[in-house]
Amino acid sequence: MSTDFLRSLRIAAGGMRAQAGRMRVVAENIANANSTAETAGGDPYRRKVPTFRTSFDRELQATTVQLGPVRQTQGDFQTRYDPNHPAADARGFVKIPNVNSLVEAMDMREAQRSYEANLNVVTSTRRMLQRTIDLLKA
Repeated sequence: MSTDFLRSLRIAAGGMRAQAGRMRVVAENIANANSTAETAGGDPYRRKVPTFRTSFDRELQATTVQLGPVRQTQGDFQTRYDPNHPAADARGFVKIPNVNSLVEAMDMREAQRSYEANLNVVTSTRRMLQRTIDLLKA
């Protein structure tokens, strides 16, 4: 297999892994968007944000991307008045996560599109390899 084909496949596969990790983080945020603390006055789920890092792969002679550390955002929690809730503080307010479902939906869509773009590279490379094999057979 040509090194160019292999390079394309490995770079695209790395991008797919990074975007799949990003989608897992976003899915976790969405799943916890309405969670609250287990104790009165405690902090609820805090939104997580994936980071990416690039590195130079000497074998491929190309820069690749990986999912970096997942960090928690430090934004303020919102509150809602619900004095009967088990997590309510002394004033009756419950902290709710700093997760905005609309932002998460947009992040998920962007990650999905990036994943699909890398998948298209894999598919195109596979087709080119198959055509090369077909030409060599003829």
